[in-house]
Amino acid sequence: MRSYYGQRCGTAVDLGPEYPGYRYGACHRTGAWHASSGRSGPAPSAGGWHDAGDYGRYVVNSGITTGTLLWTFELFRPVAEKLRLNIPESGDKTPDFLDEIRWNLEWMLAMQDADGGVWHKQTSEKFAPFIMPDQDTMASYIIGTGAPPFKSTCATVDLAAVMAIAARVWPAFDADFARRARAAAEAAWAWAENNPSVPFTNPRGVSTGAYGDRDCSDEMLWAASELWRTTRNEKYSSYFLANWEKFRPMIAHDRPPAWPQVAPLALWGWALSGGEKSGEIRSLILAAADGLAARTAKNGHRVSLLRRDYVWGSNSVAANYGFQLLVAHRLEPRPQYLEAAADNLHYLLGRNPMSVCYVTRVGANPVRHPHHRPSGADSNPEPWPGLLAGGPNARRQDPAMKKIPEGTPPAKMFLDDQESYATNEVAINWNAPLVLLLAGVISGQ
Repeated sequence: MRSYYGQRCGTAVDLGPEYPGYRYGACHRTGAWHASSGRSGPAPSAGGWHDAGDYGRYVVNSGITTGTLLWTFELFRPVAEKLRLNIPESGDKTPDFLDEIRWNLEWMLAMQDADGGVWHKQTSEKFAPFIMPDQDTMASYIIGTGAPPFKSTCATVDLAAVMAIAARVWPAFDADFARRARAAAEAAWAWAENNPSVPFTNPRGVSTGAYGDRDCSDEMLWAASELWRTTRNEKYSSYFLANWEKFRPMIAHDRPPAWPQVAPLALWGWALSGGEKSGEIRSLILAAADGLAARTAKNGHRVSLLRRDYVWGSNSVAANYGFQLLVAHRLEPRPQYLEAAADNLHYLLGRNPMSVCYVTRVGANPVRHPHHRPSGADSNPEPWPGLLAGGPNARRQDPAMKKIPEGTPPAKMFLDDQESYATNEVAINWNAPLVLLLAGVISGQ
């Protein structure tokens, strides 16, 4: 969880005496409106987390990241609440866990326009070279869709879902922030109702991550589920009940959540809510978890991954299978669910065909050369700590992977090489289910 402090944008970061030399100065303090936004001049910039190995900030990926972390707090509050992160906010009246999440939530709120719509991302036009964040002087643009209404639907409803959760979590710590979050969530929903299908693609001249998704109906379902859980307003339950059936296939033993497909979060949340149809959805979730746990127990390395799951970010797939099992365990405690969730954690921490701990600075044989700009640009001999590498990828999606011999099994198609961004990059949305999985397994013990 503390790795998120190391990803902060817009402020000086120093990991302190435990990790001497792991620091950088305030970065990306000035922003500008990109021509694709329909605006010009200076724009808000500070705040948020650097998304991955690069220095971009993306609302869509922030959505599933902060959503998963807030679920962690709701599901496993005793563990999350006690966590001491040694961050600048430590010692205030709010748990460190929530203080760190709020750093990113405040940036997301700054990305919401007055009409309720949300800008898709804030990045430079191209990726920075391997330099430290405070050495990156390229303009940090708020980038739009290139045509009215300029904001994107998926970013907007991702914000609606996340702020709805925040509105449930924060009243005990900051009632004013909880009210801000709820108002932002409802404004975003209203905008999306009027703009249900505004996709995002990179405008000409922009080559940073797109997080493009032409179907935002799963994000709409997630937002409706979270808004109903928070407000109990029937307009949100009506939307969910009218639309959930088409996402029934997402309640399966092989459909964990990911940033392009967040319907599982919508359905899991509804099952926990006690609303109409929650019993039916609960039964489907438990049946899927039974299949997932049985499959995991039969795997030689006791991991839930199928052959087709060895994709870009496969380690996050394993972590999200653990998330799915822990949700099922919350709905109906069964030892096989907790055991299978822990098995996925063991895989990530070293019980895998590579005998590698995929988390930096953890264990006897951790990854040492992640595709992560601060780790590659600073003078420290070891990478920044606590980062989950993407993991084996059967698709050979970067030039470095040419080093891997033909015929290598998918689970061994991994390179601990800074140039292998398709296997060894890090990302905030990959770390989030790892945090949840750790909290869940600790709670289960």
